[in-house]
Amino acid sequence: MSPRLDGSRTQTATSAPPPEHLDPIDHFERAVEHDGALAGLPDIPAYDEVAPADARALSKTLFERLESLEEGTHEYAYVRNTLVELNLALVKFAASRFRSRSEPMEDIIQVGTIGLIKAIDRFELSRGVEFPTFAMPTIIGEIKRFFRDTSWSVRVPRRLQELRLDLAKAGDELAQQLDRAPTVAELAERLGITNDEVVEGMAASNAYTAASLDAQPEEDDAEGALADRIGYEDHGLEGIEYVESLKPMIAQLPPRDRKILSLRFVAGMTQSEIGEELGISQMHVSRLLSRTLVKLRKGLTVEE
Repeated sequence: MSPRLDGSRTQTATSAPPPEHLDPIDHFERAVEHDGALAGLPDIPAYDEVAPADARALSKTLFERLESLEEGTHEYAYVRNTLVELNLALVKFAASRFRSRSEPMEDIIQVGTIGLIKAIDRFELSRGVEFPTFAMPTIIGEIKRFFRDTSWSVRVPRRLQELRLDLAKAGDELAQQLDRAPTVAELAERLGITNDEVVEGMAASNAYTAASLDAQPEEDDAEGALADRIGYEDHGLEGIEYVESLKPMIAQLPPRDRKILSLRFVAGMTQSEIGEELGISQMHVSRLLSRTLVKLRKGLTVEE
């Protein structure tokens, strides 16, 4: 251990500058250091200069003292905050595992620090476990919870978020065993759930990330942006409902009226040509066609 960590605190009131020349926070920390409740603690060097082995040893000493202090006191807060500063390297190490994520590293470290504080509050020396071993799962769990709750493009229930992770893990394992992508039934059997739940989890996975409509394709992709490939609105679809509604009404028309409709609107013949085809005058064709159209229009109006 470094000699600086072995030696006891020897600072005296005369070695410190007058209080009026100190930063308020620095003055508070110096005042706490001279408190009798913290007597005997080793010197704490700059946190970025403490080796991992020294940090573990010093943390153990601080945890021992923390257990003897009353929560809510200035002394308790000082020792607790010192433990946080000493073990920030654990947070940075855990955060490095998520550097490929889109979130800023500063945010990940901040969330991991919350996990570190929770670990400090829950840690007990009597368990006989090293603090890094105890704290790391809590820190990583806090970071993963952050991504689970904030990184989804579309908010989905937590059940589906967890199901997505289970499906991804089961899919990788089955793909290695089967040397192919697993089917829905195989995934359902592996996880002990129904096929519908597997499909629901797969659909929920689409909500994790969203692509911009203006995003440019890959270099080897000959297609344009996604917005350029989206289908246009087909106004002809509006007439499908009318066509389906007209079918039973047309089927009830007399054969000659159906013939006139077919020649006029399917074959595209004029009224004169229809008259020659049926052996009737063009005027008669016009009257029959008008009467049929009025009947069909009334039928659609009644249905609506």
